[in-house]
Amino acid sequence: YDTLRQLERIANYYDPSSELSQVNQRASTAPVMISQSLYRMISLCTEYHKKTLGCFDVTIHSDNYNQDTIHSIHLYPEAQSVFFQQAGTTINLSGFLKGYALDKIREILKVHIIANALINMGNSSVLALGNHPAGTGWKVNFGNQSETEKTGESQSILLYNECLTTSGNDSHERKHIINPRNGKPVEGKREVAVVTDNGAIGEVLSTGLFVADARQQEILEAEFRPRLILDL
Repeated sequence: YDTLRQLERIANYYDPSSELSQVNQRASTAPVMISQSLYRMISLCTEYHKKTLGCFDVTIHSDNYNQDTIHSIHLYPEAQSVFFQQAGTTINLSGFLKGYALDKIREILKVHIIANALINMGNSSVLALGNHPAGTGWKVNFGNQSETEKTGESQSILLYNECLTTSGNDSHERKHIINPRNGKPVEGKREVAVVTDNGAIGEVLSTGLFVADARQQEILEAEFRPRLILDL
C-alpha cells in the first residue's frame, strides 16, 4: 500500500501536487531534476513508444499534439532531469502506471517469499501468482462493467504467474483512448485484453493494440509475444 501511495504521489497526472504534474508545469521552460523513479518511468515509456511504432504515446494529451510531440522530451541521465522542447507538452502515465505498479508489487511479494497471490486493480490490471487455494491458477472475470450489467455475462480466464491487462472505452458515450495518428478518440472498438508476463508491458501492449491498424498489430504481436490477445 505504501508503494502504491508513493507511485501515486510521483506519477498521478490528475493530482496537481504530484511530481509529474510539477514536471508538466515547468519542464517546457527549463530542465527539471526528477526522482529516479519518475526518470525510469518516462524513459521506459519513450522506449515503448518506439517499440510500438508510435501506438503508445504518453504525450497524447499535450496542447497542439502531433506525432512528433513525444520527441520534444529530452532526458539527461547525468543530471537526472527532463526538458520539453515543445511548449504545451505534457506527459500522462495513466496508461502505464497500474501495470508498472503490479511489477513493483510482484517484487515486494518475492522478497517476502509469497508465492500465491492475486492483485486486482479495478479488473483492468490483474497480477496472478501461483495458485488459488482451491485449485491451479486463478480464474479472473473481466470485461466492460456496463456491458456485463446489460447482458448478465462476463468474460473469464485462468491466469498462472502472469498479468491480465485491458484497455478500452468505458461506454459508447465516453471514448477516452486517443489515436496518435489523428489525435481523435478511437471509434468502433470496445476493449482489448492481453495476457503477458510483465504488467507494464501488458498495459503498453493493450493500449497499443487498441489503436493499431492491421499491419501494426502483426508487428506488435511479433515484438511482444503475449500469451493471449482478446479483442472484445
